[in-house]
Amino acid sequence: MKELDRVHLSGLRAVEAVLRLGTLVQAAEELRVSVGAVSQRVAKAEDALGVTLFLRGRSGMLPTAQGRAMAGLLTTGFGQLAAAVGEATRDHGTTLVVSVAPIFAARWLIWRLPRFSARHPEIRVRIDSVEGLVDPNTSDVDLCLRVGTGPYPDLRAERLFSHRAMPVCAPEMAERLKSPADLAHVPIIRDTNSTLPWSVWLEPEGLDESILGPGPEFSDGSLCFDAAMGGAGVFLAWETLDLKAMADGRVVAPFPRLQETGRSYWLVSARDRSPGAAHRYFVRWMKEELAADGIELA
Repeated sequence: MKELDRVHLSGLRAVEAVLRLGTLVQAAEELRVSVGAVSQRVAKAEDALGVTLFLRGRSGMLPTAQGRAMAGLLTTGFGQLAAAVGEATRDHGTTLVVSVAPIFAARWLIWRLPRFSARHPEIRVRIDSVEGLVDPNTSDVDLCLRVGTGPYPDLRAERLFSHRAMPVCAPEMAERLKSPADLAHVPIIRDTNSTLPWSVWLEPEGLDESILGPGPEFSDGSLCFDAAMGGAGVFLAWETLDLKAMADGRVVAPFPRLQETGRSYWLVSARDRSPGAAHRYFVRWMKEELAADGIELA
């Protein structure tokens, strides 16, 4: 253990993150610090250890042989530390830490949680709502909801349901849309941070994305949805974005077709940590809620 006295834990954490994720930017996002802070911590760790762990160049941070040798050991070690901290701070297994994207938390999860709490008052749920991906192998998060292609071999992963998209708008706007080609004549609301292109929905209709005109742009899908609800234009939304607003008729889908995007919703958890009872109860409850919403589960 004396070897640990040579280097600060935050430095080793930065080294591990860069080795695992491959870039300073991704490591900074995970650690929630600046890129400069990560770079500085890595440099201090190298100085303390007396070895060069990365080669710096135009192509980024490339691990040396010493760096590669440390990678797996560091990841395993921090995973065990995270599990130990989580075990010490949770109330005998009754606290469940769930990581979801902010938009899913706000639009789907939050107003349903009281139903879970009523069913399982002994379980305290803590929502970790962040934009970036959280690695349950190296954190105290028990369960993550991810949207992606999978299958995430380094994690316990269960495919939940397909990610499907459809245009949405206010009822008044829908009256102007008799066919998909009419999308060329209405404002199109765009999410500047979205990885969901309009071509996913348009191409099966035999239409090119170039037919779409301008419209309001936002850096958040939730704002885009609200703008569509307010009559500002048409937004390419996904199925679970705001089912309550859809059910209430405040937002409508002018065309009935839901288009699969090639991605899915996945429930992922730590590979080496067996799911506890709280985990299983929460997953079962989520599936019941989604099925009640008409979502086709995998």
